[in-house]
Amino acid sequence: MTDRIFGTDGVRGVANQTLNAELALALGRAGTKLLAGGKERPAILVGRDTRLSGDMLEAALVAGICSAGGEALLLGVVSTPAVAYLTKDAGAAAGVMISASHNPIEDNGIKFFSGDGFKLSDETEDRLAELAFRPLAELGLPVGTGVGRARSAASLMERYLEHAAGLVSGAGASAGDSAGADGRAAAGASGEPLKGLKVVIDCGNGSASAFAPALLRRLGATVWALNDAGDGALINVSSGSTAPDTMAAEVVRRGADLGIAHDGDADRVFLVDEKGRIVDGDGIMAVCGLDLLERGELPKNTVVGTVMSNFGLELALKERGAVLRRAKVGDRYVLETMLRDGYTYGGEQSGHVINLRHNTTGDGVLTALQVIDVMRRRGKPLSELAAVVEKVPQQLLEVPVADKSRLEHSAGVKEAVGRAEAKLNGRGRVLVRASGTQPVIRVMVEGPDGGLVAQVARELADAVDRNMR
Repeated sequence: MTDRIFGTDGVRGVANQTLNAELALALGRAGTKLLAGGKERPAILVGRDTRLSGDMLEAALVAGICSAGGEALLLGVVSTPAVAYLTKDAGAAAGVMISASHNPIEDNGIKFFSGDGFKLSDETEDRLAELAFRPLAELGLPVGTGVGRARSAASLMERYLEHAAGLVSGAGASAGDSAGADGRAAAGASGEPLKGLKVVIDCGNGSASAFAPALLRRLGATVWALNDAGDGALINVSSGSTAPDTMAAEVVRRGADLGIAHDGDADRVFLVDEKGRIVDGDGIMAVCGLDLLERGELPKNTVVGTVMSNFGLELALKERGAVLRRAKVGDRYVLETMLRDGYTYGGEQSGHVINLRHNTTGDGVLTALQVIDVMRRRGKPLSELAAVVEKVPQQLLEVPVADKSRLEHSAGVKEAVGRAEAKLNGRGRVLVRASGTQPVIRVMVEGPDGGLVAQVARELADAVDRNMR
């Protein structure tokens, strides 16, 4: 093996081509051998999104798990963060999610979680990949009664739903009534804590279709669901967090309090306020981060964002006594910074938001409920809460490329970045990076002059296109 097969969020590729059944089989076998933790029959949770290729890859992955002596526990269609939470909660040796998140239908992916619910480190992923490509004779596979089995474990999802419901404060509960040590009402203590709340939710025909609208209704909200059929042929197609405009219009038409848009595996979320304005990950981190700050629950008064986070978020936090710490792009790098330096809240502009008090990875469903909880406790609409962030003009462009690995060595791109920075004259930021999940180069330009920002971004994207051909 000459190339690293794991990207920033697992192994991704075109299903049945670069990510085929043979590779899924090898990854299932290697992951079980590597992550068994000394258990004779390790339990491996397996979830997937709605993509049509999910059945094929699940079958191959499960065959690999069983061939290595593992017990494959099939969760069915669930969210990525549900797999992470349940892996730890159920005491499994590992968890695996089959999804390409926000990518188009033809793609799919396989991402692993260790027994503590966290994604694997780069080093562990490299060991797993090396093991996957070893000759079978070297793996010492079991026979007879040592071969593993597969069984449904869909009922485990109720544990995650109960956890999610418990994040919402009981409507009208008096201080201490049916509440835990942090003052939150226990799940179900007030029956329907979201009664009276009107929500539009766009499931993007992905994982959220299976449970997110039902969870909101269970909590008492009035819900209008879009793209919730779970049609795997339409996952992320002009819907969900990658295309929230239709949902925004529906929020206004319905007179809803907010809109919620998920991506294919529901680890991301974009919100829409009651006026139809989109609130991205930066806005969400401002709303929840400042709420945590005021309640004394934000360690070191710090929110962890990325180099893509808008400067407006940094200013909003700073003006109120908090700090924005920037990590590399990718929720795994946000998490790495959080774990290393003792922070508990952070995320990305793209809607990956991590609250380590509640889950080990970005969780779109829990994030939406946390924002709703802030709205209910403070008695303010989302538009007012999100107004603390005055965004600096920022232009984000994508340049499709055949080989994104060439970016690091492109002198022409480096020269173009230098020219862009010179035009901004110290009053803005420029970032050019290869996507960790798609064959594109992402260009970001930010500064106080929106017209100049747009011009510089377009010129830089054109230069990247020319130099990367």
